[in-house]
Amino acid sequence: MSCGSCPITVRHALSNVPGVIKASASLENKTATVTFSPTQTTVDKLIQATTDAGYPSSLKP
Repeated sequence: MSCGSCPITVRHALSNVPGVIKASASLENKTATVTFSPTQTTVDKLIQATTDAGYPSSLKP
């Protein structure tokens, strides 16, 4: 993420995934935090959503 609209795009992509309860993104930290229902979605689907939006991501333990 490199501009002010990037976190908005990432948050929107994540929020559109069924099962996402809450999504936030930080330009400063270049991270996104997601609360989701594991019975409705997976980490792989969340990663795919950000990748499809133009922001490849990975899980940070």
